Amino acid sequence: MTKKVTITDLAKKAGVSVTTVSQILNGKDARFSTKTIEKVKALQKDMGYIPDFNAQNLISKTGKTIGVLIPSLSNPFFAIFSAGIQNEARKEEYVPLVFASNNDRELENQYLLESIRRAADGMIISSPVSDVDYIDSILSQNHIPYILIDQAPSAQEDPIDVANYEGGAKVANYLLENGHTRIVIVAGDDPTVNIRKRLQGFRDAFKDHGVTISDNQIIYTHLSKKGGYDVSNKAVAAKPTAIFAVNDELAIGLYRGIKEAGLRIPDDISVVGYDDIDWAKYVDPKLSTVHQPALEMGQAAAKLIIERIESGNNGSLESGRKISLPIQLIKRGSVKKIN
Repeated sequence: MTKKVTITDLAKKAGVSVTTVSQILNGKDARFSTKTIEKVKALQKDMGYIPDFNAQNLISKTGKTIGVLIPSLSNPFFAIFSAGIQNEARKEEYVPLVFASNNDRELENQYLLESIRRAADGMIISSPVSDVDYIDSILSQNHIPYILIDQAPSAQEDPIDVANYEGGAKVANYLLENGHTRIVIVAGDDPTVNIRKRLQGFRDAFKDHGVTISDNQIIYTHLSKKGGYDVSNKAVAAKPTAIFAVNDELAIGLYRGIKEAGLRIPDDISVVGYDDIDWAKYVDPKLSTVHQPALEMGQAAAKLIIERIESGNNGSLESGRKISLPIQLIKRGSVKKIN
């Protein structure tokens, strides 16, 4: 196996001490000549020397690392959310380690433990965790601050508010304005707090207009494109004039199933999604949906966890700063006005 270049190798090649190399590469180079500094940095580049992370961690007492647990890497919403975390973390010289649980409890626990083992300074959890008390216990015992975002259940209000109840009500009012009262909702199995708020806002808005959405009008499936496709026949069989899919991935799966059933959107069935992922603009017809600021959510999450790391606030289940982000109903071509 090829031997990794060490700081000793670099110091020997430069003809200086290991301490000199360490100080120059860590920005403590005021007492060294420009010639020495340039020589060390040039050799570092030529030799491909990368400072040892664990050694630096021992010296600085922090690895400036954030563990990030999300439900899926394939969902564009979480890809953008993760990019937002990365953008903000980079400004403060933190590195995010992103793990996808795929709604698998075993994977969730494994990645949680890996984040601790790899000395994560804080955790952002946006996955529907199976046991929040266990998460709180193990992270608190290891003095690792964390925040629960969007999908995760919590004993307190989400520190980042994206108005899920209001978003559900916006979709309902939009459909009602277009004459739709015969509705089917397609939601994910075991809906998490944000989805439940979305559903409640939708149902309450219909109730305010004298229309009750019963439990049997809600179809549950896996929160994915395949999940939407798998229940499309069941949704179509209920003969709704409109379907509310609680995220865009479900809506895109429904598109395929509705087309295969010989029906057209929106002429035969209107469809509304939620999230406003990129795909929403490229399906035919373009999908009406609620825009969630995924990038800004990631940036806000990173900002909050870095504040907690640097303030020494190791808790999660206590009141703290709250960030509210706006949502927007995006009207495109998937909803038809009926009498």
